[in-house]
Amino acid sequence: MLPRFQPSPRCSLSLILSLVFCYLTLMAGGLAKASADQKQQRPNILFIFTDDHASHAMSCYGSKVNQTPNLDRIAREGMLFNNCFCTNSICGPSRAVILTGKHSHLNGFKQNGNKFDGSQQTFPKILRKNGYQTAIVGKWHLATQPTGFDYSEILVGQGPYYNPPMIRNGERVKHVGYTTDIITDLALDYLKNSRDPNKPFMLMFQHKAPHRNWQPGPKYLHMYDDVTIPEPDNLFDNYEGRGTAAKQQDMTIAKTMTAFDLKLTPPRNLTPEQLAVWNAAYEPKNEAFRKANLKGKDLVRWKYQRYMKDYLRCVASVDDNVGRMLDYLEKTGLAKNTIVIYSSDQGFYLGDHGWFDKRFMYEESYRMPFLVRWPGIIKPGSVNDDLVSNLDFAETFLDLAGAPIPDDMQGVSLVPLFKGNAGKWRDSLYYHYYEFYNNRRSAHMVRRHNGVRTKRYKLIDFYNLGEWELYDLEKDPREMKNVYADPEYAQVVTDLKAELKRLQTQYKVPDDTGSVEKDPPSLYLKPRNSGAAQKKKKPARKN
Repeated sequence: MLPRFQPSPRCSLSLILSLVFCYLTLMAGGLAKASADQKQQRPNILFIFTDDHASHAMSCYGSKVNQTPNLDRIAREGMLFNNCFCTNSICGPSRAVILTGKHSHLNGFKQNGNKFDGSQQTFPKILRKNGYQTAIVGKWHLATQPTGFDYSEILVGQGPYYNPPMIRNGERVKHVGYTTDIITDLALDYLKNSRDPNKPFMLMFQHKAPHRNWQPGPKYLHMYDDVTIPEPDNLFDNYEGRGTAAKQQDMTIAKTMTAFDLKLTPPRNLTPEQLAVWNAAYEPKNEAFRKANLKGKDLVRWKYQRYMKDYLRCVASVDDNVGRMLDYLEKTGLAKNTIVIYSSDQGFYLGDHGWFDKRFMYEESYRMPFLVRWPGIIKPGSVNDDLVSNLDFAETFLDLAGAPIPDDMQGVSLVPLFKGNAGKWRDSLYYHYYEFYNNRRSAHMVRRHNGVRTKRYKLIDFYNLGEWELYDLEKDPREMKNVYADPEYAQVVTDLKAELKRLQTQYKVPDDTGSVEKDPPSLYLKPRNSGAAQKKKKPARKN
């Protein structure tokens, strides 16, 4: 019989320590792998953003003028927000608010023509620090180069609808084709070939369309040719019951649209092949228009039809390309862990009040479309009526990624709304528009104003005019009658003025009163689209 081995106490201790060390090593490796897996499971974020897409040109929002089946798909499989609003209804400022989570007066981009300070804190920078890949493709429109992105390929300024020059990671490149298609091609190429599949991504996929001057792609040049687009009931609004600002603007379909807007003059940057296709579509229609020699309301109606058909043709291309992206996510399995968000920088007037463009705090341009699909979290077909804003987007993206939200951001995360357990939510929103000058014309000549909106009421202060407007949105959703001076609303006015003041204090808004004269020289300069800015004869003032 062999003798039994009797380990020494010292040997037993060494063996035990070795076993413990091996166990801890295995545990640490397992925890590290679990942590890595957890990081990889953080959701991808796809932010699809357009320019000037009014929610009332989306069938999921009840459009009476078009169908948007791919956008409807996001709403059907996710959540539709009925009350999403911008803080400043104009392209660049809206984008700056989204990047920073701060109002225009704090992020430094109050109006188009400003330059975005790329050194400041933005949500893409914070996402990068927390392990996300960040990319932006398409429209940027902030005058400086993007910062905080691993990859960027952006339009130069507004960018054209055809054959866009772009800036890829700081280097200028040229593309040939239709811009909406090209931007989608680039976004898909990034997802297929440029990203690290072991890291979550945040892709800002941003279209120029349907921004002015609404040039349709080759596929849709004949769409709606045999259709009459329904007119809004206030296409011939005379602005009675509104204030000075509504009368002084320069954004009417009747007077402001140019030959380029109306496609009476073709685009200047088309290839010979593109121009031939364009002229074949538009010249027969234009010849019929010239022969008709329309006047008065008939001319306005023709302009409305031309504008709306071109706008909706551009929207149709956007919808198609959103469908291409959604199909790719499904095909590759990325859809399961990718949050898809669709929005636009503000709304737009589709003949409402006789207008196009945006800027005013009135509903059509103030309201933003906002759709969110988050598989496994958001209940399909959900509808939310809470007051939300583009001020909330940065905080939401950070919360979705599990990244810290800086205390100096001014919005709130919408993730609790996605999950259906928000609890008490905000009761009001603040708005401020700045782009109006003393001695030079601004685009569309909309007076500076701020305001507050609740679920039912909207109070607007045209502070350099000394005029207030109040709308009861329950009784007057089209905002046709200012009831500020109606005694029935005296208490509402008092309450809303107090709320406006509270919000201005909360958001640290400087007083802009007196920044522009009540009756400035800029009002008497010719519009830029009528030739060189020359002084018009100043009308005699009434006593």
